Amino acid sequence: MRGADLVARALALAGVRRVFTLSGNHIMALFDAALDAGLDLLHVRHEAATVHMADAWGRLTGEPGIALVTGGPGHANAVSALYTALAAESPLVLLSGHAPLPELGQGAFQEMAQAEMAAPVAKASWTVRSAASLGEDLARAMRVARSGRPGPVHLSLPSDLLEGKVDAPLPAPGAFLPEPLAPQARAIDAALDHLASGKTPLLIAGPAMAGARPRRLLAQLEEATGVPCIVMESPRGVNDPSLGLLAEVLAKADAVVLAGKRRDFTLKFGGAFGAGAKLFDTDAVTGQWLEQAARKGWRKGGWRDEARAALTWRPAAWQTLASPAQGPLHPVEVGRSVQRLLDAAPSVLVCDGGEFGQWAQAILSAPHRLINGVAGSIGSALPFAAAAKLAVPEATVVAMLGDGTFGFHSSEFDTAVRGDIAFVAVVGNDSAWNAEHQIQLRAYGAARAHGCLLLATRYDRVAEAFGAHGEHVAVPDQLAPALGRASLAGRAACVDVALQRLPAPTFKR
Repeated sequence: MRGADLVARALALAGVRRVFTLSGNHIMALFDAALDAGLDLLHVRHEAATVHMADAWGRLTGEPGIALVTGGPGHANAVSALYTALAAESPLVLLSGHAPLPELGQGAFQEMAQAEMAAPVAKASWTVRSAASLGEDLARAMRVARSGRPGPVHLSLPSDLLEGKVDAPLPAPGAFLPEPLAPQARAIDAALDHLASGKTPLLIAGPAMAGARPRRLLAQLEEATGVPCIVMESPRGVNDPSLGLLAEVLAKADAVVLAGKRRDFTLKFGGAFGAGAKLFDTDAVTGQWLEQAARKGWRKGGWRDEARAALTWRPAAWQTLASPAQGPLHPVEVGRSVQRLLDAAPSVLVCDGGEFGQWAQAILSAPHRLINGVAGSIGSALPFAAAAKLAVPEATVVAMLGDGTFGFHSSEFDTAVRGDIAFVAVVGNDSAWNAEHQIQLRAYGAARAHGCLLLATRYDRVAEAFGAHGEHVAVPDQLAPALGRASLAGRAACVDVALQRLPAPTFKR
């Protein structure tokens, strides 16, 4: 068999059935091998979208998403999206075609130092050096992606190894699995004792715990201990709009466990806590925490209720806030209507973009949530939405994105239409790179605000040109009917909403 057959069969052995890909010279042998291995290739329109889709798949399923791109420029296009996955601690494997090994250093077609290029934004990155090791290298990549703190792994596959003959066995099935965790009883006990020592304790988990299943585990731990357990995954840090008055909670906490959460800029490098707070760093929460917590006594006072009330606090005025009858719409009113879609069925909420993305996170909730994450990047919404529908096919998937972010991957509407992937994309159209525009207004004044405005483009018409369903909302009365039609369209849909140009919400009492 060819090296490409070994890779494709190894993917199938690992349980992979779907690969997010964009074709190119270096990987055509893998496209051919995928037919016999039973792999479903979702062929997208930009290489970065393959990584965003693999990222969403990894976050929602816990299994490494697989992105496959060609070498050289194709690889370079994909690399930027790795940073979003790295910051979100999302397991995925990027497989990139590569110039033939014998031609390296001689000016081979699309020759690049690919592994070195990807290394700063990946958990691990290397180039396969032997056709016989292709299967083992793939197994190692999938194992590393899920072991310990999850993250993206890159593997470059030279085309001569893919196209050449190889006589090598498939990896053992267990070779793809994450490394087993070492016994952690003492470390967990120490973390739980630290929490029990405080009057206002707090557990903060990192982005790897942001999925629906890990959040359920944290909710169980909170119920058992009375200790508020939260996930921090926003680039806005203490101003995370989905966590209300988080800054107040952090300032009051006296015993804090950082469970897989870095002391990074989102926590002001530890400065977000009060002067007397004691911090304890440990690994992510596992089911073992529940078993050990049940053996301890917990003083359940009113702190948990106080913290939860602060984290869910929103201005009372939001409940009755209304947009001008002639438009444009206020983000809160948009969110109220969208929430009805998310409440109607199992759902996935995708939030991406600057100010509109922050408004959406402040207003909306769903069992599954995907945001741009600690990286603070934009552009992933449409790839995220498509992959989310494939990962959770029974769910209603709604993506909330700004008009700026729409431009990054608008052509993935074509991918969704070809793949029969239905989701609703709600575009907050304020004709601006509004996050940056708001910075200019605050820092330099309106007279020096420039370079951040966009045309009042009809993004619904752009989506329609790709074969998607389109709706335009100019006034409030049009919103609910448009969302209803979009949700029943049976295909990818874009609802373009004329939006007020507002700064993202920041909460203070």
